[in-house]
Amino acid sequence: MREFPKIWFLRHGETEWNAEGRVQGQLESDLTPRGLLQAQRQAELIRAALGPLRPPCFVSPLRRAQRTAEIALAGHRLHTEPRLSEVHAGGLQGLTRDEIAQQYPQIDPHARSALSLFCAAPDGEGFARFHDRVLDLLMGLEAPSVLVAHGLLGQVLRGIICGLDFEEMEALPNEQGCIYVLEQGQETVLR
Repeated sequence: MREFPKIWFLRHGETEWNAEGRVQGQLESDLTPRGLLQAQRQAELIRAALGPLRPPCFVSPLRRAQRTAEIALAGHRLHTEPRLSEVHAGGLQGLTRDEIAQQYPQIDPHARSALSLFCAAPDGEGFARFHDRVLDLLMGLEAPSVLVAHGLLGQVLRGIICGLDFEEMEALPNEQGCIYVLEQGQETVLR
């Protein structure tokens, strides 16, 4: 198993499309009031976790992650990192599972996991490219870092660090309002 620097990973707060069950991928929707509260909770958690530390903070360019980072990491310098964007879900982006069933009958809209569904998307990024993008990001980290991004990206990132296979990555929870601390191939969740 590869060794990576310690990572504090924050998934963005709930968005309007999360609440509607709509596939976001790399499209945008705003944080809900609940999502804003989740980001505020992450601010409390990160203050306690970091104390006087000022690690580099890397954020997906997508608006929901940027807004979460502005709240959760207020006072920290934020660096936008395109490799932290969510998986591109091709033709499924913007659709609900019912709409996917109607428009893409060859795709199971109730796939075992969102990771399976998004990575099977027509004209999407696919798992291999997504995995390689996340691994490339991890290989470039030189120091303990805070990363603010997305649920499926978090599953793949956490899976790589913890040495999991695809099925194990699929089974990882995708909580919002918490912080995943990844160190020495292990994950701890701060709530």
